[in-house]
Amino acid sequence: MPASQSRARARDRNNVLNRAEFLSLNQPPKGTPEPRSSGRKASGPSAQPPPPGDGARERRQSQQLPEEDCMQLNPSFKGIAFNSLLAIDICMSKRLGVCAGRAASWASARSMVKLIGITGHGIPWIGGTILCLVKSSTLAGQEVLMNLLLALLLDIMTVASVQKLIKRRGPFETSPGLLDYLTMDIYAFPAGHASRAAMVSKFFLSHLVLAVPLRVLLVLWALCVGLSRVMIGRHHITDVLSGFAIGYFQFRLVELVWLSSNTCQMLISAW
Repeated sequence: MPASQSRARARDRNNVLNRAEFLSLNQPPKGTPEPRSSGRKASGPSAQPPPPGDGARERRQSQQLPEEDCMQLNPSFKGIAFNSLLAIDICMSKRLGVCAGRAASWASARSMVKLIGITGHGIPWIGGTILCLVKSSTLAGQEVLMNLLLALLLDIMTVASVQKLIKRRGPFETSPGLLDYLTMDIYAFPAGHASRAAMVSKFFLSHLVLAVPLRVLLVLWALCVGLSRVMIGRHHITDVLSGFAIGYFQFRLVELVWLSSNTCQMLISAW
């Protein structure tokens, strides 16, 4: 027995790979998979089963839906406030739509209410402005009318662009008329008649010398045009209010880029 141990020590001593500088050659490189045993793994206490939470976590991750497909169960305060105001707007607009159909409570006054709305349409205003521009013989009158014509064209293009972008329907299923299709006033937001009435009334109040009763009637006309669009079920209340705001900002924009008399004369001569 001692002879066999001495022979084993001598064999290990003579083995070159057991030296310190060659020990790294005996170790398997990092990242190489361990060889699989042909037999089954021991089911003793050394074999540790995977944690029970890993399988459930993997199942939850595989069943998790994308964020855009999930319902927001805890909306923010802004979302709740916006949805509440939107519901109030729809409810009040439906209540004010007393001329929306033949079975409405004020169905007999629908024609008169629609006539009030037509006074704020773009086609009559553009046609009347062009006619007055042709008949005008003063430089001051032509300057005002040319800027009014450009303001009306700006209003039509702005309202048509915003309506095409938002595509909001009215509170009732009412189809647009022929004049609405001509001015691309198809959707509800914003109300084109309201924006035009606000812009024209502000324009006249700023550039025409009117008596106080006429100034009051001009403001009441703009309000009646906006109200008539709600009564026939064509727009919501917020559509009309947004139209008033857009009309005011359009007037401010026209005032900033006001065309001088010489520029207007050049455009008239070119036309």
